Amino acid sequence: MVGFLERHVQRFQKALREPGLINDVLTIVEDNVGVDRIYIAPGAIGFLAVYLVLGFGAQLVCNTIGFVYPAYASIKAIETNSKDDDTKWLTYWVVYACFGMVEFFSDILLSWFPLYWLGKCVFLIFCFAPVSWNGATLIYRNIIRPIFLNYESEIEQVATMVESEIGQATTKFISTVQPKLAAGAKSLSDSLNENYL
Repeated sequence: MVGFLERHVQRFQKALREPGLINDVLTIVEDNVGVDRIYIAPGAIGFLAVYLVLGFGAQLVCNTIGFVYPAYASIKAIETNSKDDDTKWLTYWVVYACFGMVEFFSDILLSWFPLYWLGKCVFLIFCFAPVSWNGATLIYRNIIRPIFLNYESEIEQVATMVESEIGQATTKFISTVQPKLAAGAKSLSDSLNENYL
């Protein structure tokens, strides 16, 4: 058991020193406070966990964690020529959107549980964790992809129908509003010309 814990502590220490945003933040804090990052990181994680259980605005903190870093990493992925990082973050956003749809219907009930925001935060971090078997990859491969493949033709039919309906509604709206806007613009122009000439 001791060997198991030592391996994980060493992996944790190594992860804290890998180049990236977390390393940069920990370096700044370490330099200003004078405390080693091996103590800062667990302290910050512990404080965050307690705050997500007891703190005011836990929902905002949780949703910020699930959005800000993934958005930053997604922008960086877009700017690279590699397709692998794009796929990773697209997978995260698909899972994030599906989770958001499920959460919409259950949030009112679940948010009353004291550990809900902590659990959601842990889930979102697991989904964007920098490992090949992160939550987004597992959920996409085992749940979302099989469902999508089973219902792909039906989804495509609905998407085509919705696209057609939106196109028709947009055309009708533009044909109705455009003459009225033109008439209003002409009336305003005529009024301004009469008043200032």
